[in-house]
Amino acid sequence: MRLVMFLQDWIAGFWAYEGKTWLLELWGLKLCGVLVFTGLCLQMMSRQQGNHADDMEEEYEMEGVDDMMDEFHGRDGGGSDSDVNEFDYMECKTTEKGGSYYEFRRNSRSVRSTILHFQLRNLVWATSKHDVYLMSHYSVMHWSSLTHTKSEVLNVSGHVAPCEKHPGSLLEGFTQTQYLDRPGVSYCTRTTYDDNAITNAVEIYTSSSGAVHFVASNNDCGVRDFDLESFQLSKYLPFSWPVNHTSLSPDGRLLLIVGDDPDGILVDFRSGEVIASLRGHSDYSFATAWHPSGLTFATGNQDRTCRIWDMRNLSNSVTALKGNLGAIRSIRYTSDGKFMAMAEPADFVHVFDVESGYKREQEIDFFGEISGMSFSPDTESLFIGVWDRTYGSLIEFGRRREFSYLDTIV
Repeated sequence: MRLVMFLQDWIAGFWAYEGKTWLLELWGLKLCGVLVFTGLCLQMMSRQQGNHADDMEEEYEMEGVDDMMDEFHGRDGGGSDSDVNEFDYMECKTTEKGGSYYEFRRNSRSVRSTILHFQLRNLVWATSKHDVYLMSHYSVMHWSSLTHTKSEVLNVSGHVAPCEKHPGSLLEGFTQTQYLDRPGVSYCTRTTYDDNAITNAVEIYTSSSGAVHFVASNNDCGVRDFDLESFQLSKYLPFSWPVNHTSLSPDGRLLLIVGDDPDGILVDFRSGEVIASLRGHSDYSFATAWHPSGLTFATGNQDRTCRIWDMRNLSNSVTALKGNLGAIRSIRYTSDGKFMAMAEPADFVHVFDVESGYKREQEIDFFGEISGMSFSPDTESLFIGVWDRTYGSLIEFGRRREFSYLDTIV
C-alpha cells in the first residue's frame, strides 16, 4: 500500500475556489524510488460547473498563454514577466555555452501533459530513469521509457496538475465537486477556508521524529505544515503576500520562501523567525531549489533570472543567471549536486555545471511550452514535458558519461 498525493493548480482570479486536499492510498502501485508531485495543492472548484479539460485547453490557447507573448496576464492583474532591459542583465554571469552533459534519447509524442496555469510549471516527475509521472487532462499518467508504454494511474474526471516526490506520496486535484467511491480515499479536507484558497506548491519531507509532513504554499499569504498521517495542521506561518513556492533545506531547519514580492525570505522553520531577506530580483518569484549540500540555493523569478545564494553571505546573491526569453518557472538540482537545470516557459531548458561555478552550461533548445522537467533520482535521465496541441510530447535526455580510462585499452 502506498500513499499518493496529487496537487492541482488552477487559474486564479478567473474562478472561485474551495481548496481541498485528498489523501489517497493506491493499492498495487509500484513506484521506483520516491514519488510526489510538486506544484499545487489539490483544488476543488465548487462554483464553476460544466468545464472540461478540452475547453480549458482551448481557453489556454485563445488567451494567448504563450509566456513569450502574453504573460502580462498575471494573477490578480500583476506579477507578469518583467520588461528587463540590458542594464538589468549587466550583473548576470556570462556563461560558456556548448556543454554536453545530457544527450538526446527520444521524443515520445504518445504521451503529453496539459498546462492549466501559465505561471505554474511542475507537471512532470521522474521516480527512476525509466519511470515518469505526469498530468494529462483528468488523469495522472505513468510513462515507461523502457517499454515505451503509458498507463493511467488515476482518473478523477477533472483537471489534474503538478508533481513532486517523496516515498510513495502524491497529491491529486480536480475542479468539479465529486465523490470518489473507491478504496483508498483516506482524507478530504480543506487546507484553508480563505476565499483565495489556491495552493501553489507543496514540499513533502520527513521530520526529525520520522513522521511524514508536507508544507503547503498558499495564495492566501500563508504557509501551512501538515502531518501527512493524521492530516492535522502542525504549523501556520502568515506573510504579507501570496506564497508561490517553498523549499525546505536538506537538514530540515530552514525554509526558503518566495512569492508575489521581489524579495524572498529565509525562515527558521521551527520558530518561524525570518533569518534573512533575499534582495536582488525585480519581480515575483515562482521557483526555488536547494543544492544537496545545503550551503547554496537558487531562486527563479519573472525578471528572467535565476539567482544563486550562499548561506555564508546572504547580503547579495553570488551568481545571477539569465534566461533567453522568459521567466524562470522551474529549477532542479541533480541528487549529486553536479548539475542544475532551469526552465523557461517555452523553448529553452538550461543545464549548468555547478562545479564550474555555473560558468558552463548546456542549452537545450526546442519548440513548445514547457510543462515541467525532472531529473531521475540517480541523475541518469532528464525528462522535459512539452505542451502543444499538435506536437506535445515528453523529451528524454540521458546523462553523458566520459569513460576516459577505456582509452588506455584501445
